[in-house]
Amino acid sequence: MKQNKYDDPKFFSAYEQMPRSVNGLKGAGEWHILKELIPELKGKIVLDLGCGFGWHCRYAREQQASSVIGVDISENMLQKAREMTNDPLISYLKIPIEDINFSNSEFDVVISSLAFHYIKSFKLTCKKVYDCLKPGGRFVFSVEHPIFTSRNVQDWIYDEKGNRLHWPVDNYQIEGIRETIFLDENVTKYHRTISTYINNLIDTGFMIKAVKESVPSNEMLKSIPEMKDETRRPMFLMVSVEKENS
Repeated sequence: MKQNKYDDPKFFSAYEQMPRSVNGLKGAGEWHILKELIPELKGKIVLDLGCGFGWHCRYAREQQASSVIGVDISENMLQKAREMTNDPLISYLKIPIEDINFSNSEFDVVISSLAFHYIKSFKLTCKKVYDCLKPGGRFVFSVEHPIFTSRNVQDWIYDEKGNRLHWPVDNYQIEGIRETIFLDENVTKYHRTISTYINNLIDTGFMIKAVKESVPSNEMLKSIPEMKDETRRPMFLMVSVEKENS
């Protein structure tokens, strides 16, 4: 069964209160990096996989994308996205990412933010994205960094006073399911190495354009003192790839 925690009322209520849920892209610590990987969107047809509240869909239209489709498995997510969207050129579809079946060469740009670590087969997703992209199209996505997903307990090691000592990495090369806690709820994630992410993309036929690891913006470091710990290890991995133009 494909995972859909966001239609659980308790889980969704907690998610709604997160800074990135309240403040949108400005509240996402990795947005200043991801934004630079997204190509020119003017006149482009855009697909957002795991669109959530639709922040990236609305951003694409602000950048004059010609049309945008947002896909999500969660009815709660899509209901919120529709409430926040007043644009007939943005449409939202309730589909698991694993089940997308768009026409060949339908989109110019495919975006995904923090969704693929919930999906069992990244390789299959790469193939589906490749097929629905036009030649020369871009695929830009973020995931939780493999350093972050390697352990079931995704947390710091603390001293007896509660100070953060270090971020442990273990079982890095053992890919697969991680049963972890997010927003005080049990969540299933899929750990895979950086090399697996990159090689799945290469094997599908994509050309790597950029690979980035998250670090807080200077503004966040100044305004949120505890963000300095986010410079001690990357929480997110961001990748931009291109389909061969032929």
